[in-house]
Amino acid sequence: MNKYFIFIPNLLSLTRIALIYPILNNIFLGNFRISIIFFIIASVTDALDGILARRMKWQTFLGTILDPVADKLLLSGTIFIFWLNQFVPFYIFIILISRDVLILIGASIQMSLNEFKTPMPNFLGKMTTSFQIIYIASIFLQELVNINFSLFGIEIIISIFTIFSLIVYAYNWINDLKTYHDE
Repeated sequence: MNKYFIFIPNLLSLTRIALIYPILNNIFLGNFRISIIFFIIASVTDALDGILARRMKWQTFLGTILDPVADKLLLSGTIFIFWLNQFVPFYIFIILISRDVLILIGASIQMSLNEFKTPMPNFLGKMTTSFQIIYIASIFLQELVNINFSLFGIEIIISIFTIFSLIVYAYNWINDLKTYHDE
């Protein structure tokens, strides 16, 4: 019976991708209440697709691509719109977007060399994503409750984690390339 439901995690990832435009458009227009509702729904689909894929063994090759792409599009898109609306400083925008673009390029190269074996996320990468979500939530909180507090501390933490995360990914890619070249 499980094999008939294997598409559900992929459908949840596609739902998350479909929610990106309403989230970003509502942030751009200043409709933060609507945007946060869509963002929460997207976050729930992210958690649910992961749980279903692992626990029910509904993992697919498509899902191993869709899930991280949906995550990158959601987080990078949100950071981009927040930067566009001047909620995020330029250096944070550049650091976060550059990391995501480089990770997608590196993962593509790694997958092409390793017969489409998708790279595994590492602990530092997961921590970086967690800090990005906290940062985004902090910006939403500032706008929803109309209070101002400094985000400089979390911006420094995000910058450090993001750069170290990229270094770890790059180190792993270089090792994979050496292994591939030696074979």
